[in-house]
Amino acid sequence: MALSIRLSRGGSKKRPYYRIVVADARSPRDGRFIEKIGNYNPLLGKDDEKRVVLDAERAKHWLGNGAQPTDRVARFLDAAGVRERPARANPKKAEPGEKAKERAEERAEKLKAAEEASQAETEAVVAAEVDAATETPTAEAEKVADATAEQ
Repeated sequence: MALSIRLSRGGSKKRPYYRIVVADARSPRDGRFIEKIGNYNPLLGKDDEKRVVLDAERAKHWLGNGAQPTDRVARFLDAAGVRERPARANPKKAEPGEKAKERAEERAEKLKAAEEASQAETEAVVAAEVDAATETPTAEAEKVADATAEQ
């Protein structure tokens, strides 16, 4: 008989409460189970000691008899120090999808075009200032410069 240590849902609508049970893997989620070894209340705070109550001794016994915990229960067992949970790596999980990649490329192209336009505009302004500074001043410009210097 394949044994599973899993959560069995209780509580009312939108107020979940779970029992940690040892059950035959073929039995329904909330159906028949062999033994209740703890409970889990997700509505309590993460630092609350009553959030997960687990009988570690019975969990060790059932693990020794070949029971396989679900992912969530394996986390609880790891936190209780009963069984170490191996680290899992899924590098593709954080990778964006195709549409998101396309949008990022479009955004990068628009940003690059805007930078080139602003750089060209800045170069044009600098070139105009250099041209203005290198031109020979006219007589009228010299009179205006002298008048502003006297004030």
